[in-house]
Formats: sequence, structure tokens, C-alpha cells
Amino acid sequence: MAMSLKTVMAIKSYQSQADALVKNYLLADHFVPFTSVLGGMLACKLIYDLTQLVSNFYFKSYLGLTKIQRVEWNNRGMSTFHAIYISIMSLYFVFWSDLFSDQRHAGLVTFQSSTLSTFILGISVGYFLADLGLIVWLYPSLGGMEYVVHHSLSGLAVAYSVFSGEGQLYTYMVLISEITTPEINMRWYLDTAGMKRSCAYLINGIVIFFAWLIARILLFGYTFYHVYLHYDQVIKMHVIGYLLVFGVPTVLGMMNLMWFGKIVKGLMKTISKR
Repeated sequence: MAMSLKTVMAIKSYQSQADALVKNYLLADHFVPFTSVLGGMLACKLIYDLTQLVSNFYFKSYLGLTKIQRVEWNNRGMSTFHAIYISIMSLYFVFWSDLFSDQRHAGLVTFQSSTLSTFILGISVGYFLADLGLIVWLYPSLGGMEYVVHHSLSGLAVAYSVFSGEGQLYTYMVLISEITTPEINMRWYLDTAGMKRSCAYLINGIVIFFAWLIARILLFGYTFYHVYLHYDQVIKMHVIGYLLVFGVPTVLGMMNLMWFGKIVKGLMKTISKR
């Protein structure tokens, strides 16, 4: 039965009000940081629950896990989704978008930002807050102090870029390193599922080696080189941003080297057993 004219007009009125709410408040420039962070946290909760739901139906090994293992399983599903999302967006902004291009903009590259770039980073802040909260709540079951340090520094640096608009290019450069997270999580899944001696485990280990070398070692070197070339712009940032640009990549880079050493040893050990 066709709707009455009054009903149609009422629906259109509600749609207009909803559009106005989204444009004037939720996605208004001054609300974007808060909206995106909250959205990121809610998305994490949704993905965590979806991982739990899907795993219950499609993964037999999931049912045999302990309670804390199930929490970690779900948590890694959440981190994998975030890693894929932020890696793709980071690659886009760093290598394909002209937002941070020296040729296309007369302003300083360290101060370039957009509503979209801010929103994307805000989602990532929401993830780091949610994941860090879970790690601290269940400490040390989901990771030791190195994970707390990593997430704290990463979340702080990304949050500063979101709320200040400074240094977003370098934030995206560092976040490209999240491309290694799905492989690390897959290693844990295979190990937990009793597939440590499988070919899939070996192949995944090799992928981790090359991905880590490129995204967390060589790319960090390129980041420092870019900072060196644009130091005259970096030094004009607020002192907090200036310290974060140098401090966070340095600490994370040292941690990456430490973890890379463990990855190499683990890979060599796996190969030697075959």
C-alpha cells in the first residue's frame, strides 16, 4: 500500500535532520577528531564480537582454547583488521595522494592535513586505545611491557597528529609498518592451531622476514631521511610535535630491530628442523 503524502514528508524531514546532524556535528571539522576516535573504538568492539562469532562456527580449534586464548584470538582478529585498514590508507596518503606533495602545495609539508586524513588517523587512535586498554586489563596475558610501550607511543603520536594536524605525513609513514601485523597474527593462529610444522607456517615466517625488513627497517630509514631533507620544516613544528617526530620513530625503530633479530633466529630455527 502506498504511503500517504504526510508520511513521505515526515520521512524526508527526518532524513534532512539526520543529514544536518552528520554534516554540522559528527563530521564537522572541529568534531572529526572526537567522532573518529569514538568510531574507532566502537569498530574495534564490533570486529572483536564478529571474530568471536565467526570463530565459534568455522574454526574447530577455537572451541578447544582456554578463556584467555579466546580473548587473544579475538583481539588478534581486531588488530588484523586495523592493520589492513591503516596500511592501505597509509600507503595511499604517502605514495599516491598529493596531500603531502612538495610540488602541489606551497605550504609546509609538516602542516598539511585534511578532514579525511584526520578522520582516518582518528580511527587508528580509537584502535590503539581499545587494544591498549585490553592489554593493560589482562596484563601480561596479551603481551609484556614492550607492547604497552609500543601502543602507548604509537597512540600518543597518532593522537597528536589528529588533534594538532601536525606531522601527519610522518605518522602515516610509520603506520605503514602495520602491514606486518597480519603475518604476525597468522603465525600465532597457526601455532595455536597446532600447525607449527606445516608448510603454511614456514611460508608465513618467510613473508614476515621480508615484510618486516621492508616495512619496519628500510622504511624507517627512509622516514628519517625524509625528516633530514625537510628539517627546515620539521623545526617549525610545536616542540611536542618536534620531539615526537624524532622520539617515537627512534624508539619504535630500536624495538623493530630487536624483534627482527628474534624473527631471524626463529626463521633459521624453523628451517633447520626441516
